[in-house]
Amino acid sequence: MSEPQKQALIVRGGWPGHVPVEATTLFTPFLKEHGYDVAVSDDLDVYTDAAVMARTDLILQCWTMGSITADQLLGLRTAVESGTGFAGWHGGIVDSFRASSEYLHVTGAQFAAHPCDIHEYTIDLVPALSDHEIVRGLPPTITVEDEQYWVLSDPCNEVLATTTVPVREGDRWPGPVTVPAIWTRAWGAGRVFVCTPGHHLPTLERPEIRTVIERGLLWASR
Repeated sequence: MSEPQKQALIVRGGWPGHVPVEATTLFTPFLKEHGYDVAVSDDLDVYTDAAVMARTDLILQCWTMGSITADQLLGLRTAVESGTGFAGWHGGIVDSFRASSEYLHVTGAQFAAHPCDIHEYTIDLVPALSDHEIVRGLPPTITVEDEQYWVLSDPCNEVLATTTVPVREGDRWPGPVTVPAIWTRAWGAGRVFVCTPGHHLPTLERPEIRTVIERGLLWASR
């Protein structure tokens, strides 16, 4: 008897500037190739469907800003706490639902600013964790042209890579600021994966970033 097919749920919407449809569509073939039946929702009410949540092994969320109701958040948190993986990139996961502290508690970090617009910057793997399955074999420094996210984070994250926001003339902070760029997080029985690069398709299509995200999706999944 064959094993039951794994279930992935893509939840996408919010601010259209992060092209949630096009961005998540990039990863649908990968998930299918790895044995997932992929469902898509453009409505956060899917989080309130207990039956759907119970059978979902992985949630890929790409929903920038917007708001989430108490019932929607309860459904999402319950699923993750029960073992459903939760994953995403950039504003689709760490600039979602800014008014909800309970949501931020799940992701472990919140977008605060991108002091420069799209520009070239580096992502540096944390040497002690360079053998983690999500980043193993990747170069120690990855260069991207993207929005560089300054995030506020907590110590429960396992940070796999960082980025350093520079200080320029006229900036108000006193020196360069190093913040998480790629991390994992345990939440109850569930796993959370976040990659902050990913403002636009050229970044998501970059081989190193695409590899990180694909591996992160599989790592997070139940």
